[in-house]
Amino acid sequence: MTAIVFDLDGTLIDSVPDIHNAAVRMLADEGRAPLDMAKIRSFIGNGVPALISKIMNEIDENPEDHARHAILEQCFMRHYMAAPAVLGRPFDNVQNALEALTGTGFKLAVCTNKPEGIARQILQDLGIDSYFKTVIGGDSLSVRKPDPAPLQAAINQAGAKTAIYVGDSEVDSETALAANVPFVLFTQGYRKGPISEIHHEAAFPDFTQLQGIIQTLRDNVSGHRDDSTLPRRS
Repeated sequence: MTAIVFDLDGTLIDSVPDIHNAAVRMLADEGRAPLDMAKIRSFIGNGVPALISKIMNEIDENPEDHARHAILEQCFMRHYMAAPAVLGRPFDNVQNALEALTGTGFKLAVCTNKPEGIARQILQDLGIDSYFKTVIGGDSLSVRKPDPAPLQAAINQAGAKTAIYVGDSEVDSETALAANVPFVLFTQGYRKGPISEIHHEAAFPDFTQLQGIIQTLRDNVSGHRDDSTLPRRS
């Protein structure tokens, strides 16, 4: 059985509007001017603590001030948890792709650096939680992506022998490579650099293309638990 493991932000959902809204509210509570959405988008990918550190650096505060970091993170999380999926939406054709993959026998899972509880809430609020029995968040383990352990945990919890990881960023690519799992890159997400510089086995701009890509890769990984025979692509 092959599991298809998905990143969340920038892959399944366009979450920037809700994250930006929470960040703006946090800054307003501190008497600070808002940062624009493009700036917040560029900070996404390594989890909430990293997001707060980047915001602190942007507003000339010391990210190494742990007490201050904790205050801002708590404030951000209060605003974000109050409305984690009000403005954001799944990318086009995501639900159809999930339905098709489930219908052809794949087990689906999520591996994200977002806290697990919020990830599950967002999936539920957006009506796609029923596709995912397994959700590994940034606080599910003691480490987070790009450490391979969260992805490996998602695969194990899904009860799969082989897996393919679908994500949108350099962090996702590094995670898949470290776990020796084939990586499929969604090109309309939150990557920082050009596609050519991100390791991937396949790339796609529209979820209508995903099932065909997955079927081709599944044929290659079938029967190989560590996927070591699949050719790598940079």
